[in-house]
Amino acid sequence: MTGTSGTLPRISDEQRRARLARRHLLLPARRAEAVEEVADALVGLHATDAATVYLSACARLAEPSAAEVERALYEDVTLVKLLSMRRTIFAVTDGFAPYVSSSTARAIAVKERATLLKHLREFAQGWDEERLARTERAVLEALEARGEATTAELSADVPALRETMLMAAGKPYEARQSVGSRLLRLLASDGHVRRCRPRGSWLSSSYPWAPVPQWPELPVREAKAEVARRWLGSYGPAPVEDLKWWTGWTLGDTRVALADVGAREVALEGGVTGVVLPGDVGVVRGGGPWAALLPALDPTVMGWRGRDWYLRPQDVPALFDRAGNAGPTLWWDGRVVGGWAQRADGEVVWRLLSDVGSEAVAAVRAEAARLSGWLGEVRVTPRFRTPLERELVA
Repeated sequence: MTGTSGTLPRISDEQRRARLARRHLLLPARRAEAVEEVADALVGLHATDAATVYLSACARLAEPSAAEVERALYEDVTLVKLLSMRRTIFAVTDGFAPYVSSSTARAIAVKERATLLKHLREFAQGWDEERLARTERAVLEALEARGEATTAELSADVPALRETMLMAAGKPYEARQSVGSRLLRLLASDGHVRRCRPRGSWLSSSYPWAPVPQWPELPVREAKAEVARRWLGSYGPAPVEDLKWWTGWTLGDTRVALADVGAREVALEGGVTGVVLPGDVGVVRGGGPWAALLPALDPTVMGWRGRDWYLRPQDVPALFDRAGNAGPTLWWDGRVVGGWAQRADGEVVWRLLSDVGSEAVAAVRAEAARLSGWLGEVRVTPRFRTPLERELVA
């Protein structure tokens, strides 16, 4: 990265918002035909809450439909879920998955394995590394024979999965965790299994597992550079610290990855230095005002650690929970201006947190109708509830 503060190209907040609108497919004219286009445009879709993948994708599809997302996830398997950046589950395209796996997911899987082994030794009986490996092999053999199966179904073939661990014994938050749920999560982290179509609606948390071929192992440095390149292409310009936060890498690894892609420094508003891909300093046309209803944990609202250029600090307590998880947000022309929710009767309700004018109100109302139209009878409650979302459904 090169440049000095007095000679750096300058990129305004307005230009950052223009890039966001185009690159995140939020302009109506930029909406995608296929969910894979959306995932690549955003680098990955947050998938900790199953609903986010569907809602984020459909907000950016020319023809929103849950069936289109299910096609990619469960029929063509061109969209895969990996426990990766910041130990968050992301849905990424199959072509990008090997880079995410080698840059981030494999290291997380190593930690997941160490943690599970520690818990098995402390809170269960008769477990060690050899027994864990033996049980994993038995689970994979059972899955190969069945094709796909839920954790409960696999427990019939591998009884060890039915064992439990008593966590935090004697404390108010004491709880039992099944070995099966933790072990399947580990196998998924290692890239051995994937979640299949849920038993029930697309919001169901009851799903079977299926074996998958392992992703090719890429050189870690090469993989990190590709992740950094894609993130800069979608989220740049941004401070180095934003990429470090988004990936969960060390600052050293982040700087090496940026250097490997030839990132260039730029001056942002507020005296902040950001980075962009080489050549990405030209003026980007805004494309006109736009409105969007984005779901909890949407990649756009969660794409940067520093959010003042699109989110007023005074609105954060209403729109985020205490752990920093974003709730459903209303957007107008590149800024978060309120939040929304769906009531039990299906009505999509919303509230503006600032006066943005009648044009914005009309546009938000149209987007709410569009969302209600494709949701139909489906009812969505975010996994992480926020103060405004709770107020709106009360």
